[in-house]
Amino acid sequence: MFSYVLTALLQAQVPGVPEHRITDMFKPLAGPAWSEYNIALLTFAITAAIFVVVAGLIVYTIYRFRRRPGEDSQNEPPQVYGSNQIEAAWTVIPILIVFVLIGVSARVIAEVENASPPKSTLKIRVIGHQWWWEVRYPDYGVTTANEVHMIAGPEGKASNYLELESADVIHSFWIPQLAGKTDLIPNRANYMWMDPRDPGVYVGNCAEYCGTQHANMLLRVVAQTPEDFERWAANEKSPAVQSTSAATAKATFDSLSCVNCHTVTGTPAGGKFGPDLTHLMTRQTLAAGMFVNDHENLRRWVNDPQELKPGCLMPSFKLTDKELTDVVAYLETLK
Repeated sequence: MFSYVLTALLQAQVPGVPEHRITDMFKPLAGPAWSEYNIALLTFAITAAIFVVVAGLIVYTIYRFRRRPGEDSQNEPPQVYGSNQIEAAWTVIPILIVFVLIGVSARVIAEVENASPPKSTLKIRVIGHQWWWEVRYPDYGVTTANEVHMIAGPEGKASNYLELESADVIHSFWIPQLAGKTDLIPNRANYMWMDPRDPGVYVGNCAEYCGTQHANMLLRVVAQTPEDFERWAANEKSPAVQSTSAATAKATFDSLSCVNCHTVTGTPAGGKFGPDLTHLMTRQTLAAGMFVNDHENLRRWVNDPQELKPGCLMPSFKLTDKELTDVVAYLETLK
């Protein structure tokens, strides 16, 4: 299964767009991630200093008070019972260190959480499902899945405000290079913001164990220039392409249970249980980032989702070869 995920991450790229495949929190590329990076550096510096001091004292003690040749091993060294100065030091200093770390962390968390988004912020609503992501853009009337398109720009010039919800269990939204983890909790809305500095694809995942396929609930954030985002949104708002050459394939799709779970705008398919398929073929991956979105993987997925992603809530309908060919042919027109 890991090989499938790795293949998707390596191959599912937008031509000409850089992809940040390594989810490295120590290479921040957005405001919230930079704040967390700076806290991490401070914490590492303080703990490294503590380690050096403690380890140095241990090494010095071992060397200074070692038993030397000729000494009587039966005689104990002088016993020292307590030192008010030392005891006060190893009590007060750790308390001060803890308060410093708490204070700095609280200040940075408050700054990130309470930041006021600019008037031009892009509003995005993300809903976690077992095991995929529903992504809505209320100001555009657009719904997609598993790939979060947002606007990139220089510091302070672009911001994306996310409302996070869950349809079932607790999930956690995490794009390490853009921001920290925020939970998606049933019957509650949490919020976070991101301001990617550079266009590109940023990889993340669900960071809260949410069931069998938790490890395969991947995330892709596609950060775009304002112009590219508007072009993407305009295409997403348009209804599904009605191809006359695929009329027979569409009729087969409409006759199956697919329409009860999936939406294809402009057609009778209006299900809300599964991902919106209106522009399926504009997405880079299938099954929440597990597979490259190509003909072979699409056919395998439609034929038997349980084989590729055991436990997912999409059943295998045991289609005939003709039905399978028609459904895949129709889905491939949805661009």
